Amino acid sequence: YERTCRYFARKSNSVVVSVGYRLAPKHPYPTQFEDCLTATIHFMRTAQDYGVDPSRIIICGDSSGGTLTAAVAQALVNRRDLPKLRAQILIYPFLQCVDFNLPSYQQNEGVPILLKERTLALGLKYLNKDLSVMEAIFKGCHIPEDLQLKYQKWVSPDYIPHEFKTRGYKPSTTHPFSEELYTLLKPMFDPIFSPLLAEDSVIARLPEAFILTCEYDVLRDDGLLYKKRLEDHGIKVTWCHLQEGFHGTV
Repeated sequence: YERTCRYFARKSNSVVVSVGYRLAPKHPYPTQFEDCLTATIHFMRTAQDYGVDPSRIIICGDSSGGTLTAAVAQALVNRRDLPKLRAQILIYPFLQCVDFNLPSYQQNEGVPILLKERTLALGLKYLNKDLSVMEAIFKGCHIPEDLQLKYQKWVSPDYIPHEFKTRGYKPSTTHPFSEELYTLLKPMFDPIFSPLLAEDSVIARLPEAFILTCEYDVLRDDGLLYKKRLEDHGIKVTWCHLQEGFHGTV
C-alpha cells in the first residue's frame, strides 16, 4: 500500500498516515480495530506536531480496511476529549454478516478476486472460527428471529435500488435457526465486525462520508445500504459508483 498512500499524499496535498495494524490469525480479532483506534486517537492528539489541522482529519480504508474505518468512526462519536473527525472514506467496505444473498452477492459470487465463498471464509478466519459452518451461514441459520426483525430495518434487498437488481436477483428462502450456530458466531454481530448493525444513535452522529462501490463486487450492496442509513440520518454522503469496477480496483 505504500505506493497508493504516496499517491494519495501527492495528489491531495495532505499528510497520509498508514496504520501497520497487527494481523490475524496471529493477533486475534479485535486487535486490528484496537490498533487502528489507538493510532487514530494518538494522531488526533498530536496532529499539530505533523503540521496537521486537527479539525481536518479524515480516516480512510478499503475492503476490510473500510470495515475498520467505519468502526473507528463509530467508536469516536461520543468522545468529548478529541476533535471531531472531518470525514470518513469507505472504499468497497465489508459492513455486515446478516445477509450473504443480497443482489450483489448473487450477481457477483464468482467474480474474482473476492468470490462470495472467499468473503465469508476470510471473515471466519479473522474470527478464528471453523469454516464448516459456511453453508449454514449462507442460508441465514445463524440469526435468531428477534434479531432478524431488528436488522431487517437496515439490511434488506428491499432497500437496494431496482437498477441494481436487473442483472438478476432471487429472494432467498428462510431456513431454521440454529441456537448453537448463533452462540458460536455472536462476535459477527458486533458493530466492530459489522458496522452496518450499529444503533441509530451512533449512526446519527457520524461524520460526512465518501463511499465507493463497484458494480462487479459482492460488497457493492453493503456500501449502498450504509449510504442509505447515513442519508436517512441526514449525514452527507458523496457516492462514487464504478460501473465497470470490481473488488480491489484501487
